[in-house]
Amino acid sequence: MRLSLIPRNYRFYDLFEESARKLVDGAEALSDLLEHFDNVEMKTAHIKELEHEADNITHELYRQVNLTFVTPLDREDIAALAQRLDDVMDYIEGAATAIRIYGIERPTPAARGLSDLIRLQCVQIEQAVSSLRRPRQLKRIVEQLREINRLENEADTLFLNASADMFRSEMSSIDIIKWRDVYDQLERATDSAEHVAHVLESIVLKHG
Repeated sequence: MRLSLIPRNYRFYDLFEESARKLVDGAEALSDLLEHFDNVEMKTAHIKELEHEADNITHELYRQVNLTFVTPLDREDIAALAQRLDDVMDYIEGAATAIRIYGIERPTPAARGLSDLIRLQCVQIEQAVSSLRRPRQLKRIVEQLREINRLENEADTLFLNASADMFRSEMSSIDIIKWRDVYDQLERATDSAEHVAHVLESIVLKHG
């Protein structure tokens, strides 16, 4: 009797690609919220729903790890990649929720800039993840990983400048507290995207 594990193997790749697509959807929704600051309740609710859908994908990845005897990637790499992808979405949703609950009246240029950097990182993540199922293309992922890291460095600079600007401006103490939280969520999203890149780099080194 021949036991085929191929369908389960492909299931992991399908789920990772679905998770990466969901990230792009979330990042684009956040950018839209900050670029077109209207219907805030509706838009933040949509981002929350995307985060919930991303959680379901993460849970299914963990379930597949437990069900599958032979996995296409090391189990620790599958778990790490699933968690890091989920982290990015969590911080995207966290930023959107902070904007809603704090009653932010208008976004700052820095917030728009950070959200766009997150969006660009997520696009690179999606492109990299789509190459996982093709071992001969794994080394091509390195280009995306470098760009993700570059964007994270750019986000760090923007975050630091935005934080300094808050104290140089006439922003009230209450508004500073609000924006520090929003900026922190956005910056953590960019950091988490870089953590995704680190996991992908580890996979390339092992299997590329």
